Amino acid sequence: MLELLTAISNSASLITLSILLGSIFLFVTGWLAPEITGLLAVALLVASGVLNPVEAMQGFGSPALITLMGLFAISAGLFRSGGLDRLRGLIGSDAVRSPKRMIALMVGAVGPVSAFVPNTPIVAALLPVIESWCQRRGISPSRVLLPLSFATVLGGTMTLLGSSVNLLASEVSAQLGYGAFGLFSFTAIGICVWLVGGLLMVLLADRFLPDRGNNNDDLTSHLSTSGYLTEVEIPAGSELINQSLHGSRLQRRFDADVLELHRGNERFLPPLADRTLMVADRLLIRCTRADLLRLQQDHTVVLAPISARSENSIDQQNNQRVVEVLLPSGSTLAGDCLRDLRFRQRYNVTVLALRRGNAVLKERLGRATLKDGDVLLLQGPKDAIRGLQANNDLVVLEQLEKDLPTVSRKLIAIGISVAVIILPAFDLIPLVASVLLGTVAMVATGCLRTGELQSAIRLDVILLLGSLASFSVALEKTGLATAMAKALLINLQNWPVYWALLIIFLFTTLLTEVMSNAATVALLIPIAGQVATGLQHPPMAFIFTVLFGASQSFLSPVGYQTNLMVFGPGRYQYLDIARYGLPLTIAMTILIPFLICIYFGLWA
Repeated sequence: MLELLTAISNSASLITLSILLGSIFLFVTGWLAPEITGLLAVALLVASGVLNPVEAMQGFGSPALITLMGLFAISAGLFRSGGLDRLRGLIGSDAVRSPKRMIALMVGAVGPVSAFVPNTPIVAALLPVIESWCQRRGISPSRVLLPLSFATVLGGTMTLLGSSVNLLASEVSAQLGYGAFGLFSFTAIGICVWLVGGLLMVLLADRFLPDRGNNNDDLTSHLSTSGYLTEVEIPAGSELINQSLHGSRLQRRFDADVLELHRGNERFLPPLADRTLMVADRLLIRCTRADLLRLQQDHTVVLAPISARSENSIDQQNNQRVVEVLLPSGSTLAGDCLRDLRFRQRYNVTVLALRRGNAVLKERLGRATLKDGDVLLLQGPKDAIRGLQANNDLVVLEQLEKDLPTVSRKLIAIGISVAVIILPAFDLIPLVASVLLGTVAMVATGCLRTGELQSAIRLDVILLLGSLASFSVALEKTGLATAMAKALLINLQNWPVYWALLIIFLFTTLLTEVMSNAATVALLIPIAGQVATGLQHPPMAFIFTVLFGASQSFLSPVGYQTNLMVFGPGRYQYLDIARYGLPLTIAMTILIPFLICIYFGLWA
């Protein structure tokens, strides 16, 4: 402890510690998005003189970050060319008749795919397939969606490509002089973790997964209480005449959503906010019963006579679809309200309801601030809904078509993906070169368009990982990593290596549950490496322990982005995650240090 106090007595160490503690506070509270917190930390480390610009920014030019950008593009090309249609068809098969069999199938099929494809797009692609299967079988999504997330988490620890955290850990390890990871450096450990974890997931399913209701209990069932969909007419003398929807009190004072405007034989679709209203205009609106009665009492609108409702209106209603969409982790829409986003004008759809966990918000939707994991009930034309399927900010939780994406380039996409893995596996070319060549090949062969390439890259993840590399550099440069390691060594000096690894794994896992797993890796790997050196054990054994601890997130929806993605659609409560994940966490805490000891021969 004395050495730690001595280390932080100099100004650079004190500044670094203050910035890191402040960053941890922001990660835990979520006041700022994780990537913004990372950028803020980098700026402060440079502004205070702790790091020079080259040291602080080296993470943004690292091979790991460039590799990750390429992986996002390759996975997008694989999905959009139909390269994983067989997996989607297998998961949605009617031959799977029970939740337990579905979980076993996800462990056996989704887990291995997650070893090579980032898990976020896998979950986004399979969510609508599994929800459709649940609806056909009358099974609650809560019985199978959490295992989908956990299966990708387990599979992501089998190879270097399985998770962005793996790539960040490899980069930090290389920066510290311990060496980068190979493509299959920890595969032997990861396969054992996947097999044991998958078996536990199946065995625990019946007892520990909740039943939150079947798909007949979804947001659509709340339409009758959230509002009426009806056609009204603007009568003579109405205050709406010569007013725009944006300037009128129709949407300012009443929670009324205008879906269409009919004027004579003309039909107008959103955006309608700036269109001037006229007498005898007919509006298709969604509003509550109370607001509709008040509008009629004020002579603002009247119900349109049946004769005025044209056959075209019926056809237009038939063309409308009502679907649920999810805000995935990292969506750029999070943090803003629907009104400020001009959501209807941007996407040509209307939000009918919003669900956050088990709570359904139906009133004053325009003022609701969106959050990661929210589920929105949308209504709009089929073409508008279909356009949302290519949007990274929203995940449509329903298959609009029976046919999956075009398959004309399926074999090409699969061939490119296999080549990306094989070339570095046999040391023919470096991994980063293989991934970049694969990205170019995906675009050159038409598996991915240039615009799709740009939208496939998760900018929030890139900014976060690039900025977090500076944490490790600052810890090493100021001597804080050495001082913290020495303080920890005093307590672990006489402990068997297994128990030392177990403590490090458990601490890493618990820290990951309250803040970004990438931040956990960047903060703890320098300390773990120093502890290993002090105990005269291979640093890579302790680094692997941190890596697996940061990847085994089974206790909270915020610990891992895929947990958050299934939280809303599964209608889970916060403790549901911990209830199913606690036995897995205990098992992994016991198992992984044991496997690492065997792998590195630390029992002797």
